[in-house]
Amino acid sequence: MDGKLRSMTGIYIRKGDRMLMLYRQGGRVVNEVWVPSAGGHFEASEYCDARACVLRELGEELGITEHQLENFRLRYVTLRRRNGEIRQNYYFFAELTDGVSEEFSSNEGICRWFSLSELPALEMPFTSKYVIEHYLKTGHATEEMYGGIADGEKVMFTPMPEF
Repeated sequence: MDGKLRSMTGIYIRKGDRMLMLYRQGGRVVNEVWVPSAGGHFEASEYCDARACVLRELGEELGITEHQLENFRLRYVTLRRRNGEIRQNYYFFAELTDGVSEEFSSNEGICRWFSLSELPALEMPFTSKYVIEHYLKTGHATEEMYGGIADGEKVMFTPMPEF
């Protein structure tokens, strides 16, 4: 480990009891799995601003803006060591505002709405799978932000209060 970092964002968009997911195709790091609705790597100017990164990705990949979402918040930050890097993932959650079209296409893969009960069966990247599991069990009913550390077998989450 030589201190290399890979910082990425993703946003899960809900509409009632459904979540918009993306089957990522042709990705450099993540490919042929279900991932958040939009997301990607930080650009140099976004190094200290995960929100700016996810908003840029949201516009590029789905063509929507923050104004078309409600309850847009950073909910999970995960850390994982892989291939000599520390991978930092910033997971946002939001709800699609009423009146906004639910039909999305992405240049990154296939967009599809799933019922929340279908999500655990989807093939996802390691930390994403545990974020969704925790969100469905605990996170959806709280306003907390959670930090998660991957240990190779699971991701352990703890609330991250501001103090």
